[in-house]
Amino acid sequence: MVVRRVSESAFPTKYGKFRILGYETVTRGKKSPYVVLVKGDVSKAGSPLVRIHSQCLTGDVFSSTRCDCGDQLKFAMRAIHKSGAGVIIYHPEEGRGIGLLNKLIAYELQDKGADTVEANRKLGFDADERNYEACAAILKDLGIFRVHLLSNNPEKIKALQASGLQVVKRVSIEMAPRRSTQHYLKTKKDKLGHLLTRV
Repeated sequence: MVVRRVSESAFPTKYGKFRILGYETVTRGKKSPYVVLVKGDVSKAGSPLVRIHSQCLTGDVFSSTRCDCGDQLKFAMRAIHKSGAGVIIYHPEEGRGIGLLNKLIAYELQDKGADTVEANRKLGFDADERNYEACAAILKDLGIFRVHLLSNNPEKIKALQASGLQVVKRVSIEMAPRRSTQHYLKTKKDKLGHLLTRV
């Protein structure tokens, strides 16, 4: 795993002032771009608040209510700004790692009755194809080895711990379910083991 920081600049947002960093990672010969938002002096924060947010064009940009991703991103930005020190890693593996176009095909399968896990498997993918090795390497590059992790996904905790990071605490980022997200969230809880209490 090779991680290279390629840019860093001021990044004012409606949720507060951050720094925005660009990273390039190389894993098994494959290059991937990562965008990272940083608040405060995270290397001296002890165990800053960290969110690994998987890219979701439909939710983050187009405000889709098929998922809760856009709401989670906004929540994370507010929470990290309020905490004074933290990181959001924008993980580029759309659709739990299957890519944008396959995700849209999966939507079509869901419209025909498949749940989100079944749709991925019908397309020949695992339920979740994501890898967090690069995320752990980025945190280490930032001088972070202990985190408060904003996540409902136990696999993220396991992945960071396997990479030598200490997850001091998991911080829930559960959004209130809508009618349009109820089945999606229940599938994540029942089939992927996400730590959800409202569905």
